[in-house]
Amino acid sequence: MEFLRPSTLVEALEARSAHPDGVPIMGGTDVMVELNFDKRRPSALIDLTRVPELAEWGADGDRTRLGAGVPYTRIIEHLSGRAPALAKASRSVASPQIRNRGTVGGNLGGSSPAGECHPPLLATDAEIELASVRGTRRVRARDFYLSFRETAMRADELITAILLPAPTGPQQFAKIGTRNAMVIAVANFSLALDTENRRVGTGVGSAGPTPFRAEAAEEFLEAEFDWEDGRPLSEAVVTRFGELVAAAARPIDDQRGSAAYRRHTLAVMARRALSWSVTDYRKGSTRCA
Repeated sequence: MEFLRPSTLVEALEARSAHPDGVPIMGGTDVMVELNFDKRRPSALIDLTRVPELAEWGADGDRTRLGAGVPYTRIIEHLSGRAPALAKASRSVASPQIRNRGTVGGNLGGSSPAGECHPPLLATDAEIELASVRGTRRVRARDFYLSFRETAMRADELITAILLPAPTGPQQFAKIGTRNAMVIAVANFSLALDTENRRVGTGVGSAGPTPFRAEAAEEFLEAEFDWEDGRPLSEAVVTRFGELVAAAARPIDDQRGSAAYRRHTLAVMARRALSWSVTDYRKGSTRCA
């Protein structure tokens, strides 16, 4: 196995082009586990920790450009106002040690349906920036996940950044696990209200072969929500929203939970996230709880 350590983005893209079957590594929180248990033996590891562009974040027009190598800890510390749901999801990741190393880019590259970052990216309609020696392109998160652990990223591309829209309303994230910390999600859910365009965004994880949106639930809530005053919704509306989120799921039975339990937890999380959002909306807040 070759070990490549580029120090610039140009070098990293050249290494990726020369080794399309190689594995990029930043925090290594997932990759090293797979190597240690002989689940993967790539021809090369491409260490991206020395590439400065991947560890930067800042304004990009009316959005925030988040480098793919920015660790969760920095997202929590510096981007809670710019990306509320993503910051809350980052706080739920594993342990402080893993949050200091793990990255959104790694979450996207591994594309596990249980990854915490996927639902907020879907709910907020974020974009994924992909680069290669051929150029750079951007893919909406909603078009990024193709099938189980398969994404729109091409073999010679690297995930270089995530483009996060500025929040225009409350954003929430909720996660259910078998315990409170150091756990893979049984299911997770994100909700974002876009008050400027009167749109609702959802993201669901660990309840299907890929992370996904609950589109019927979004359309239902867009029609029912009081965008003028944010008046409390009826119990029937809140319940129906939860039902529609759960109905969109395609869960499986596994050691962490049954398909029926996953649907139940999604309905509960959706109702809670909606209730929190109504409260924040009435307070004029765009930050996560």
